[in-house]
This record gives sequence, C-alpha cells and structure tokens, in this order.
Amino acid sequence: MKNPLKEKLKKGEAVIGTFVSIGHPDITERISRLGFDWLVLDSEHGTLSYETMKGMMQSMGGSSCIPIVRPQWNDFVVIKRVLDIGAYGVLVPWVNSKEEAEMAVRACKYPPEGIRGFAGRRAQKFDPDYFKTANDEILIAVQVETPKAIENLGEILSVPGVDVCYVGPSDLSCNLGFGMPPKWNEPRYLEAFDQVLATAKQCGKPAGMFATFDNIDWALEKGFIFNTVGSAESFMVQGAQMALAKARGAVK
Repeated sequence: MKNPLKEKLKKGEAVIGTFVSIGHPDITERISRLGFDWLVLDSEHGTLSYETMKGMMQSMGGSSCIPIVRPQWNDFVVIKRVLDIGAYGVLVPWVNSKEEAEMAVRACKYPPEGIRGFAGRRAQKFDPDYFKTANDEILIAVQVETPKAIENLGEILSVPGVDVCYVGPSDLSCNLGFGMPPKWNEPRYLEAFDQVLATAKQCGKPAGMFATFDNIDWALEKGFIFNTVGSAESFMVQGAQMALAKARGAVK
C-alpha cells in the first residue's frame, strides 16, 4: 500500500479535498477525476452504508484521488470495517483527549501497534504487501471541534500515529457558544484557529479545516494545508442555482 496523500503532507504540500455524502459511485467517479487530492466519504452525518461506500471507492479506481472516510464515531468496529473496504484513512470526529486519540490509532493499526483485526476483504485482496505497509500508510486525522480538544491538542498530536488535525468550524463555533453560522468576525473564535495552528506547528504536525469557496484562500494563507472545500452537494446546488438564474434572466 502506498498513500500519496500522506506523502504530500510529509513534504509540507497543501492538499485539497471535498466532502461527499451523496451515496452513488457516479459522484465519486466524476469528482475524483477533477484534480482533488482526496474525497471524504461522510458516514458521520451522511447516510452512507458500507456497501455504498465500497462502490464509491471502487469507482475512484484509476484516479489519483484518495478515499478517506469520516466514520460515525471513534469506534474500532466502525473504523475496522471502513478500512477493510478500502479507505486510505479516517477523519475521526470528536477527539478531545490523548486517550481518545490513542483509541483511534489502535483501531487503525494491526497488532502489535493496534487492535485492528485481519480479514481478507477488499483492501487486502489486490495488494500482497498490504499487511506489511498498512500501519505506516493509513492516514489518521483527528477532528478539533471543542475547547477541550484545543486545550488538549498538544497531547493529542503527541500520540504516535496521529498524522494531522482538522478543524470543524461549525461544531467549534457551537461548542464555543457562538452558535451558527460561525462568527468569523468574533476575535475569540478566530483565536481558536490560531491556537490550533500554533500547537500543530509546535508538534510538527499539519493542520487543516473545512473551508468554503469564501474562505479557502484565508485557510491556506493562515497555514492550514489539509483542507476540504465545499461538498458535492453544495457544488450541485450552486451549479443549479447559477443555471436557473441564467435561464430565468433570459426569459423575455
């Protein structure tokens, strides 16, 4: 197994992904060929089943885009299954402590470093070296969504096997007491992003965030390099809105 996404991050290169919650392989087939480095198949807030995610990953075959899964929770049973069907890594939600980070790492790694069970499922079937390389190549990203996570981020990123941290701006805004939409003009909210970047730099780990068309430039300029921008759903809606507005404007 070779994970080009992880290799780029080690070199300090910025990588761009997007979220996909629409459960159809046609979506991932097309988007994976547009130039994104990675796609997040979202089973935390999406309704994707294991069978659906497997088909979505299969449709990405032949592209240079990497499938990452956001599991429903930091649960070793769930993480084991998404890795078995071919995910190159996980974006683990709600990691607030060193112990929870250790739990995520153990779920992703085969013994003796972890507790992942071995089974000859899709990930291993076409790669004779998978068992030897997976522990090093699987990408483990932890989400920063709470003040507690920011407070403990140094300990979280010190856990061997944690590769990168990723800010969820909406949940962070809610958990800081600002509600929705995020308060991008609130100094205390923006300070949280600076704290994440400073701690990540101190620990020698990259950081990223969920960005939109409106703030992806800001994220990259700040120093976040493991970013997603928008989602398949938002692209579809925005494209439809533009087409409809154009058509309505042409009606005489």
